[in-house]
Amino acid sequence: MKIIPAVDIREGKCVRLYQGDYSRQTVFADDPLAVALQWQSQGAEWLHVVDLDGALAGKPQNLSIVEEIVKRTELFVEMGGGIRSEDTIAKMLESGVSRVVLGTLAVEDLALLERICHRFDGAVVVGIDARDGRVAVRGWQKSTPIDVLGMAGRMVSAGVKRIIYTDIARDGTLTEPDFAMTGDLVSFVDIPVIASGGVSSMEHLIKLNGLGVEGVIIGRALYTGDIDLAEAITVAA
Repeated sequence: MKIIPAVDIREGKCVRLYQGDYSRQTVFADDPLAVALQWQSQGAEWLHVVDLDGALAGKPQNLSIVEEIVKRTELFVEMGGGIRSEDTIAKMLESGVSRVVLGTLAVEDLALLERICHRFDGAVVVGIDARDGRVAVRGWQKSTPIDVLGMAGRMVSAGVKRIIYTDIARDGTLTEPDFAMTGDLVSFVDIPVIASGGVSSMEHLIKLNGLGVEGVIIGRALYTGDIDLAEAITVAA
């Protein structure tokens, strides 16, 4: 099981939101690159980057920072936030990003998603972000009537090779992950699932590993010190 530290970027800084609420923001560092280097020094292989400005704007706003992280570290970088066109995906992959994370595009244009999956294959990940069991899009600001498993089924049919599942109500809360839905999702699809949201202890990691997830994204708990990254990587291994 992979442990993937998260770096959320807003206005050039490394921040964390509470339950996806842009008005409830904590700035943890002024330099996302320095944070990425810190996680690398503690043993991280992958980095999960979210362009929060991009998620609201509908197109990436902090790509230059991400390109710098790619150039200055040895990390594999997966990035989401405002990626809503085939050209944008091509540009990001050409710049060295290893995987792109799609959310809004995957919900709103299934035909385009199928074409993107065919062209870019395993470099495409879909983030299923849900509030009260329903998928949310456009920077988590807009709810849809689509349920999690229904969304997952559509994604598999479209050719998606990997899913990241986040319960928005738990994201940034240091409570606990949505174990029930995560387990259901792992059982429902035959592609890898990465868990995200609410992870705050080693016990959570052990339980998620037992559910069969491919990886776990950890954000706030690393910044607050509730979880030590090097220890988490050792436990997961």
